[in-house]
Amino acid sequence: MGAGLQRLGVELSLKTGAGSRSGENQLIVKVRDLINLRQPCFSFEFFPPKTDAAAAELFKTIAALRDLEPAFVSVTYGAGGSTRTRTVELVKEIKNEIGIEAMAHLTCVGSTVSELRDIVRDLRDSGIENILALRGDPPKGASGFVATEGGFRYASEFIAMLSSEFEMCVGSACYPEVHPEAPDAAADTRNLVVKVNAGAQFLISQLFFDNDAFFGFVDRARAAGITVPIVPGVMPITSYDSIRRMTSLCGATIPRGLLAELERRAAEPEAIAELGVAYAALQCKDLLARGAPGIHFYTVNKSPATRAIVSALRASAF
Repeated sequence: MGAGLQRLGVELSLKTGAGSRSGENQLIVKVRDLINLRQPCFSFEFFPPKTDAAAAELFKTIAALRDLEPAFVSVTYGAGGSTRTRTVELVKEIKNEIGIEAMAHLTCVGSTVSELRDIVRDLRDSGIENILALRGDPPKGASGFVATEGGFRYASEFIAMLSSEFEMCVGSACYPEVHPEAPDAAADTRNLVVKVNAGAQFLISQLFFDNDAFFGFVDRARAAGITVPIVPGVMPITSYDSIRRMTSLCGATIPRGLLAELERRAAEPEAIAELGVAYAALQCKDLLARGAPGIHFYTVNKSPATRAIVSALRASAF
């Protein structure tokens, strides 16, 4: 897998001229600074491919989105740390071969503190300076999160270690509609304050479809003394079944009007995708108009929807 990713990355860099740009991303590599200086700041999230064929498709996606000059991209960590090696390899490829600033997601699941330190050292030595530090979801089939022996129990503990031992730019996740395990919004906000006080320098939100929920969350965070950038995470709907499954897992709600329109098109995949792009474009325009510093797009490793939305936003001057 590593050789395959490397070969594909080098081929893509030759085709797209990676490394030839002189500009913001080469001078400023901390995500915190990119968010503050490149407003609106657009970024994209990918997940590690499991096969060489999937890797080839992913790099086509990256090539298509690279023309949009994202401030940075991030690469997720599989449930239970199942794609740890692929995450690290892909982040290195994107940063060093393709020339886009890349951020690794790292979780506490399945790793000891010592193992996490080794991973972070490897990333640091490869020029990676940005990490999204997460507790992580329980492994598939598990009833709840159980800390690995010798590992961290909470994301805040992981963030504190990164902040005290490494000169990394550390971000974390936030939940506009409350973390699924939090008893209420007040408790969720208190937990977020702990993560920021531990050293989180920016926050990226879980996906949502109700902008009022996002801004209500931001108001709660600011009232609690949180001042770091809070970036909304947006997932364009491309499949009815997928978005229903996704929202059931993460706790995001679909507004009644949007759900009704999706249900009317449930048997029309192309119509679902068209509605998803249109809704996300309107959602993003409203987010930016109301003061969001940028948008982090959950791409599900596909480019057409995200490319159309960002292009429409730029064409309309946001």
